[in-house]
Amino acid sequence: MTATPVPDAPLPPGTLLLVRHARASGQEPDAELTPEGQAGAAALVPALRGLGATRIVSSPWRRATDTVAPLAEAQGLPVTLDERLTERVLTGVPRADWRDRLRDSFADDTLALPGGESGAAARGRGQAALDALRTGAEGSDNLLALAVEAARARATLGEISSAMEDGFGRYATQPTPVKGVYAAPYEGDSRWQQVLDGVKAV
Repeated sequence: MTATPVPDAPLPPGTLLLVRHARASGQEPDAELTPEGQAGAAALVPALRGLGATRIVSSPWRRATDTVAPLAEAQGLPVTLDERLTERVLTGVPRADWRDRLRDSFADDTLALPGGESGAAARGRGQAALDALRTGAEGSDNLLALAVEAARARATLGEISSAMEDGFGRYATQPTPVKGVYAAPYEGDSRWQQVLDGVKAV
């Protein structure tokens, strides 16, 4: 993980920054960061410190909390843990071949290792969140909360928008062209008139 420097200026209130955990030694919940991952976590401090963060929320898994710990300490902020931010559990026990098994799970989304969750089951959680959002759009539910829940279940922005579109429909904009904005300063300019005449002739 390499932190790319960003402008050292506070972001607008309400801005949400999503940070992926740094490189870890494994997939189990208590997997530590590798030396490279620790360096990446430390690099977040100079990269993000000037953006005015007011809250840090993390998955309770160690690789996530260790990633944000240096920034939280530098900012003097507590780290709020949220179980809903945990990723799909590949296996419940440490495995030296976890990378190979992860590839296998992409090839076969029904594959569930002992103590783990299959890709199909994870997708089912995401679909359930989208279905709840779709139902909420047809009623008076809190769509923000439902959209956040869908995002936490790994739904894409397009899928979230599509689910709400089923309830609200698609907004059709009515283009209103604005004409003559640049005409006044060029009034009497023969070259400008030549351009106008050429456009009208097309």
